[in-house]
Order: sequence, then C-alpha cells, then structure tokens
Amino acid sequence: MRRHLHAEWTKLRTVPGTGWLLLAVAGLTVALSALAAAAVTCPSTGCGTDTTKLSLTGVQLGQAAVALLAVLGIGGEYGTGMIHTTLTAMPGRTTVLTAKATVLAGLTMAAGTVAVLGSVLAARLILPGSGFTSAHGHPLPSLADGATLRAAAGSVLYLMLIALLSLGVATAVRDSAAAVGTVLGLLYLFPIIGHVVSDPHWQRRLWQISPMNAGLAIQSTTQLRSLPLTPWAGLGVLAAWTAAALLCGGLLLRLRDA
Repeated sequence: MRRHLHAEWTKLRTVPGTGWLLLAVAGLTVALSALAAAAVTCPSTGCGTDTTKLSLTGVQLGQAAVALLAVLGIGGEYGTGMIHTTLTAMPGRTTVLTAKATVLAGLTMAAGTVAVLGSVLAARLILPGSGFTSAHGHPLPSLADGATLRAAAGSVLYLMLIALLSLGVATAVRDSAAAVGTVLGLLYLFPIIGHVVSDPHWQRRLWQISPMNAGLAIQSTTQLRSLPLTPWAGLGVLAAWTAAALLCGGLLLRLRDA
C-alpha cells in the first residue's frame, strides 16, 4: 500500500493545475464567506442570523474547486491513457482506488482546514462592522464554542466527502467533463428543484436527500429543531452518497477493461 500511496501522491502533485485548484479551494471559500459577511447587516434591535453558518457560506463555492481537483485525480489518466500504465504497474485495482482516495482526502482536508479557518477569521473581522456584536445578541464565531467548532470541523469533513464523491463518479463515468457535470448536477440541482416545487412536503423530502443541503446542515448552530435533519444526520446523507459513488466506481473499475 505504501508504494501505491507514493505513486498516487507523485502523480497528483505533478499534474498541472493541482496546486492552483488547492489554492482555489481556500481562496474561493474565504472570498465568498467574506462577501457574505459584508453583505448582511444586523440592526440594533437584533436579527435571527446564524453567524457561524454565515461565516462558512464560501464552502458552497469552494466545493466546486474540490470536485474539479478530484475529477482531475483520475479523469486525467483516462483522458491521456495513462490509466493503462497505472493498472499494469499496480494490478490491484481496488488498492489503486483506495490510494487515490487516501491522497485526495488528505489534500482536501488540508486545503479545507485553511479555507474554513480563513473564513471564520474573515467573519470575526467583518461582522462587527455589520452590527453583529455581543450587545445585539450575536457573539463573534469562535472555535472555543462547541457548536462553532462542530460546524467548522464538519465543513472540512463536508469538503472531503465531496472530493471522494467526485472521485467515485469520475471513476464510474471515465470522462472528466461528464464527471464534473454529474457532480455539479448532484450538488446544485436538488436545491434548484426544491425552490421550484411548491409542495412543502416534497420540498422537505428533496432537502433531506440533497447531498449539498443535507450535508451543509452540519454548519447550522441555531434553530436546529426547524431543520429537516439534524446536523450529523445531514452529513450522514452526504456520506451515504459518497459511499455509493465509491462503491459503484470501484466495482466498475474491477469489472471492465481500463
């Protein structure tokens, strides 16, 4: 396994674009989070905004860069034909996919940690100027608070699960463009349909099975009883999507020719 991990690490870090995509994960996440914090104001009478969730808004954009990074991890090999060399040198296909997933998860968690910490810091600097102060009932997001720490750590796990979901899809479809389209469709299509559907029952059902909506429930720290799923249960829905994608990708990798 060590040989497989070294090989996958070498391939991923030498692929053009990997470094830029890792920077994009952090940069896009922090930038959107800062914009969201600057765009909202809280009057002196108070407001019902979840400041922790607000400070992590950028994860919704950073996940797109994570998906591209994951697809690049195997889609590029199929595009160039290098996958034949990989599977000839390392015939254990399940081990190859496991090594890819391990390396990808590590890189995503590192970039996601930087992104989340940067987002929380940006919110702490910006929100007081928008009226979010302790005097108004909105203490600044702090990792010393248990709910905020759960939301921050959960956001990093969310990004990691998105990366593994994307890897599974890319392994199954074997085409980078199709894989990116499929993943982004899974992430963003459910929320769009949920807004179009007028039936509250179906809106709730679509929310509960949506990889993005359910997964991002982990960021909520207030009004938890109003959520269709608890934060950890929501992240569990995304984990189920990810497991299904990896299982499907792994089975197809084993059963068909490269």
